Amino acid sequence: MDLKGKRAIVTGAGSGIGKAIALKLAERGAAVLVNDVDPEAASATAREIEERGGKALSVGGDVSKGEDVREMVRLCIEELGGVEILVNNAGIARSALLINLTEEQWDEVMNVNLKGVFLCTKAVIPHMMKRRYGKIINISSIYGRIGAIGDSNYCAAKAGVIGFTKSVAKELARYNINVNVVLPGLIDTPLLRGIPEKYLGPMIKEIPLKRVGVPEDIAGVVAFLASDEAGYLTGAAIEVTGGWNM
Repeated sequence: MDLKGKRAIVTGAGSGIGKAIALKLAERGAAVLVNDVDPEAASATAREIEERGGKALSVGGDVSKGEDVREMVRLCIEELGGVEILVNNAGIARSALLINLTEEQWDEVMNVNLKGVFLCTKAVIPHMMKRRYGKIINISSIYGRIGAIGDSNYCAAKAGVIGFTKSVAKELARYNINVNVVLPGLIDTPLLRGIPEKYLGPMIKEIPLKRVGVPEDIAGVVAFLASDEAGYLTGAAIEVTGGWNM
């Protein structure tokens, strides 16, 4: 799964799954633009890539803002020389039961988790279409398929990412652009650690592999999808859940 000579953008790569993905793509040889809404977190990931011998560029920016996204893509093309891989990973959660969910909480999650995927994809595809090559990998969630109490906004946005992926995959197939979506299950991230043990414990017991996943479990799948070995995969929704909710 050699990615030498490829240029990748990974959003939300300051920590967690996004950071693991950025490190993995760089390990495979890609030059990586590390994006995060927290510029210091993005810089820290980029430094780690460079310390490991890779090439990276950090760019702070909010994926829900068109001007930030367009500037990010412009910098990737100007500084790294192009963009062949986009990983739409940036996401947030604003949990609340529907009866208590505010319009602001709904809009905030939709803007980052779904609109951000639209904006980033729209910004990179002219360059990919011109070259007739590209790999777009969207990070959704198993909750986008099965739902979850107290996260109707998050689940709706992640379900939207799945539908968006399948539609765009059909549109862009003629340009040799592969578009796929990964659905993580319970992954050891700061978001998961915020779940009280009385709720998390029973969920882990339902996982056939009897463990929570780690960010590297997702990063390995993304690296495969970003490679030419996945050239005949498009429009796929790949669950990485340890068998949970099969």
